[in-house]
Amino acid sequence: MKRGLFHNLLNVALCVAAAMVMASCVLGKKYQSPDLNLPDRIEGAWEANPNDSLLFADMKWWEVYADTTLQNLITATLENNRDLVIAAERVQELAQLRRIDNAAMLPSLDANVYADPEWDNYGGDNLDTDHEFGIKLRLNWELDLWGRLRWERRKGIAEYLASVEAQRALQMTLVAEVAQAYFELIALDNELAIVRQTLATREEGVRQARLRFESGLTSETSYQQSKVELASTATLVPELIQKVAAKEHEIALLAGRYPGSVERADFDSSERLPEHLPVGLPSELLLRRPDVREAEQALIAANATVGVAYTDRFPRIELTGVYGLESDVVQTILRSPYAFISGDLLAPLFAFNAKRAKYRAAQHAYNQEVARYEKTVLTVFQEASDAIVRYNSAREARSLKKVLEQASLKYVELARLQYINGVINYLDLLDAQRKYFDAQIGFSNAVRDEYIALVQLYKALGGGWGQTIPEAEVPAADAGTAAEAE
Repeated sequence: MKRGLFHNLLNVALCVAAAMVMASCVLGKKYQSPDLNLPDRIEGAWEANPNDSLLFADMKWWEVYADTTLQNLITATLENNRDLVIAAERVQELAQLRRIDNAAMLPSLDANVYADPEWDNYGGDNLDTDHEFGIKLRLNWELDLWGRLRWERRKGIAEYLASVEAQRALQMTLVAEVAQAYFELIALDNELAIVRQTLATREEGVRQARLRFESGLTSETSYQQSKVELASTATLVPELIQKVAAKEHEIALLAGRYPGSVERADFDSSERLPEHLPVGLPSELLLRRPDVREAEQALIAANATVGVAYTDRFPRIELTGVYGLESDVVQTILRSPYAFISGDLLAPLFAFNAKRAKYRAAQHAYNQEVARYEKTVLTVFQEASDAIVRYNSAREARSLKKVLEQASLKYVELARLQYINGVINYLDLLDAQRKYFDAQIGFSNAVRDEYIALVQLYKALGGGWGQTIPEAEVPAADAGTAAEAE
């Protein structure tokens, strides 16, 4: 008896081994990355400097944004932003689903303990009993003859990796959004300070115009004009206060906080940004941009879906083995072994071409992902080229508007002296003051735009999706507020 059982187990083992050998093939087209015909260089990029040892996008975001207040805001955003929390949970969700795909390739083992007492009495005088008690283990295994399960597994891996890259792309975007909003906020502070300073100048102008009018040195027209300029300037204050509050609320939302004030540094117009920044080669750009890698993982998943649809048209073999104890009375169950082995061949015979249509639909879906991936690459190069041009233009505009501001300041100082000495009338002085006010606002906005151009360039080149600031790299004064790197 034992010898017969041994031979049966040996036959089963040989069948399983043969099935595993047969299951080693994978039918379907292996994924190949599309030929993108990349350009030799990024349009508008500066000439490579042999002394450049580190590309701009390879710098950590806390190295690019040296303002510790901004660093703390970005760190808080990466820790508390709800969109980033959702993305992180999506990664964990797909990680667990990937385990399901891995488990589908292995045998499943179930246990079943049951008691099934049965009585029947047909006609009223034929009492019959048919009790059954059992303790059984059931083993089920679908042999992956053509690679369908392995295609499913590859699809799950690609979807998981795409979610990881999506999380990185979101982090890259959030770092840029916080930095841009921060620079816009301090620029609004500076603009509000300019308006209030101009408002004080206008009030002094009204006082002087009133004195000169009452002394008969000027007409009432100049006095009324000064009051108009004062009122016009005063209307700018509430609007700017509202913009400052809205920008603070925007930053608070990004950082996962309720609306409130935001700590920030003073506006610094003296710092100059680098004239040239190393941007690297086109191939390096694709490697650094997580949204490009996300698009390629989506393409790999679509290719795996084609493989699943292709292999789903072929027969499947499922093995089932049951071993345990079964008896009609509980007392003898330990002496009543039970075993059962079966193999099922599941073959599609007549499905009205549904599986073929599903396969062709998967091919068309893959072609869509190819076009989507190629569009993503084109968009990335457009963003990088636009960011380089914008950065160069912003730096030039800042220099020109600085010259304009200095010239306007000199002009208004001379006009004030001439007005006091009666050389020019009040309207000429107002014209000089307006030009200086516009030049101040223009220069403030130019400094803001230069910083924002830096932010957009850093993002376009794929910078900003690294981890949070390691504690060792944070200045001592701010070490307590920074998160440790994972």
